[in-house]
Amino acid sequence: MAVPSRDRINVDSVRKATNALLKWKKKSLLSHDAIEEEADDFIYLSVTLKKVPPRNLSVTPHRILLRRPLLSQDLSTLNICLIVDGKRITAESAQKILQAQGIPYIKKVFKLSKLKSDFNSFESKKKLHDSFDVFLADKSVEAVLPKVLGRVFYKKRKKIPVAVELGGDWKEELERACRTSLWCLSGGTCSAVRVGRLGAMEAQEIVENVYDAVDGVVEIVPRKWSGIRCLHLKFSDSLALPIYEDEIQDGSLLGLKRKRILGK
Repeated sequence: MAVPSRDRINVDSVRKATNALLKWKKKSLLSHDAIEEEADDFIYLSVTLKKVPPRNLSVTPHRILLRRPLLSQDLSTLNICLIVDGKRITAESAQKILQAQGIPYIKKVFKLSKLKSDFNSFESKKKLHDSFDVFLADKSVEAVLPKVLGRVFYKKRKKIPVAVELGGDWKEELERACRTSLWCLSGGTCSAVRVGRLGAMEAQEIVENVYDAVDGVVEIVPRKWSGIRCLHLKFSDSLALPIYEDEIQDGSLLGLKRKRILGK
């Protein structure tokens, strides 16, 4: 078990960084400053590792459970789509289970074969992408979804379906999935996970999510805290504000390396 993030990261640093980012974003929107095309209203935890992660860690998105959902506390206000395999669980049987367990916020259930047949063009995939706020998918189909849904869903990594284990208690599992942020490791040392959203939660709620996200990330990273170089908070179009940096990086070891390079 890794050291809890609250023992490593000063809460004032996280709070100040969060408030500064929110203040900057609101001011930027009010002043109508030019915003990059891919900018959004999510706050990201930027993770820099000391080494490139093993390939087995960068293939599948990792579920990071947060205290607060990123989109809305009230799930009934969201359009949520559930994808099933169509064999072990059919769309019809899924609808019956959702109704029996009192889960009204799943607005549509698609079986995998339906996605393949009805959404095979870029335009149809884009329309599907824009029709729902959240996509959830039975874990049994997770591996084939990148090929079925294509780059519309996976290139920008904004609406990658969250894998769910559809066993006994669907309600608990689906609600946990709606509080999940996906962490997709790249082929390098830098990656990011969403931890907050402008207008959807208060600053303190974002701070709580930051700590949850850091704890989730550290549990996945090889060597836990020893594998992390630094952590920052940022919007996609903002500067990255530091909240954690490995002590060794700026300590005597770095100074010794600098002396060696300079020949001193």
